Amino acid sequence: MCAKILVVEDEPAINELIASTLELADFQVVQAFDIQGAYLAVVEQLPDLILLDWMMPHGESGIDFVRRLKKTPNTDEIPIIMLTAKGEEDNKVYGLDAGVDDYITKPFSTRELVSRINAVLRRLGGGDKKGVLQVANLTINTVSQRVMAGDDEIVMSSTEYRLLCFFVGHAERAYTRTQILDAVWGSNVYIDERTVDVHIRRLRKLLMPFGADRLIQTVRGTGYRFSDKC
Repeated sequence: MCAKILVVEDEPAINELIASTLELADFQVVQAFDIQGAYLAVVEQLPDLILLDWMMPHGESGIDFVRRLKKTPNTDEIPIIMLTAKGEEDNKVYGLDAGVDDYITKPFSTRELVSRINAVLRRLGGGDKKGVLQVANLTINTVSQRVMAGDDEIVMSSTEYRLLCFFVGHAERAYTRTQILDAVWGSNVYIDERTVDVHIRRLRKLLMPFGADRLIQTVRGTGYRFSDKC
């Protein structure tokens, strides 16, 4: 599963419970415990979806954070599910009007949480459907972790596989090498940005016999973009 979920919850026990649940459901999880940490995580990790608590410490609420994200071009399309104890209808409307995509009132079941995430990702075109990602002539089975070009399997390392999944899941967006490093290798891994170039060259070489190397495009002054448009 390639979808990366940012969990923004100031209660450590709840944050850890949600993170464990999502990891068991094969999501990648990034955790933040306040709005400042959440904003840094969005910039560095580029999540596919945000689970956001309404009430947060240090003055800025979850709704304030939503408004900030929706005003920023690179983050305005990230789907957001609000987690809150506020169950009144007017609060739900308030959150939805601010740009929230769905709303879960505490307490909630872990099954409901995973189902809501999958529903939002399907509705907005994120994540994979039935374990399959497709672009151009490539098919990625995220259950078996096989990459196919027609009837031919493209054998690659786990790093190239994660890199390809990241690109397919974030098509038509330009990313810096630092952003790609953080998303594929993790923000706590200290390696040179040139590592990205090395692995992209390897991935392009693997895709070249099938004409799919053109999908990974160099963006001068920025980094790379994945697109089936010339």
